[in-house]
Amino acid sequence: MEGVMELLIVAGQEAMSQQLAPRLERHGFDVVTVTTGAEALEASDSAELILLDLELPDIDGLEVCRRIRHTSDTPIISFADRGADLDRVLGLQAGSDDCLDKSYEFRELVARIDAVMRRAWRPREQAGRTPAGMVSVGDMCINGASREVRLRGMPVQLTRKEFDLLYYLACHADTVVTRRRLMTEIWDDASNHALSPRASRTIDTHVSSLRSKLGDSDWILTVRGVGFRLGPRRGTLG
Repeated sequence: MEGVMELLIVAGQEAMSQQLAPRLERHGFDVVTVTTGAEALEASDSAELILLDLELPDIDGLEVCRRIRHTSDTPIISFADRGADLDRVLGLQAGSDDCLDKSYEFRELVARIDAVMRRAWRPREQAGRTPAGMVSVGDMCINGASREVRLRGMPVQLTRKEFDLLYYLACHADTVVTRRRLMTEIWDDASNHALSPRASRTIDTHVSSLRSKLGDSDWILTVRGVGFRLGPRRGTLG
């Protein structure tokens, strides 16, 4: 199991997201919907794929796309009005990985999503970033090859980033992992400047979500002023 992908729908018209979200959820996506550019910028930190309407009520969709791309390599598929060829070109130039007319067929959208995600993950796989080992920590078992997590024998549904974060902490269970290191290893942010408030919120959001899904905040401990480490339960890496 690859894990549940977090998908963010940014739709200027709420009707668009109301129609699309349930269909994508039935395809196994964890869908979040917003209707403004400001909300999109705030929610984009935790998204693994963004569907972006270029017509938004507050901030121009092209500007939203540029801002997200400036700080993140999260795949973006944008949407322009039918026949608006210039908008589609501008969407691609702003950083979209693909751009569709709003009159798209749902099957085409799913195929485009699959294609965009294959391109996004291939460089990481080629670089050896895909986890491969098995980690046991107390009564939790993490399979890096199949990307499955089981707690007391029961599967735990995690998003891709949540799995990557948990697996990384488990593989470094005897050390405190700094926030900067997490941003570098999990979010591919190789910059050396101080961690931004937005990046810190991204990490905190994922840690909080992991604690909730694991049912115990002690699985991931915060070391104030430094970073995080796995809780006192100890396991082995196989």
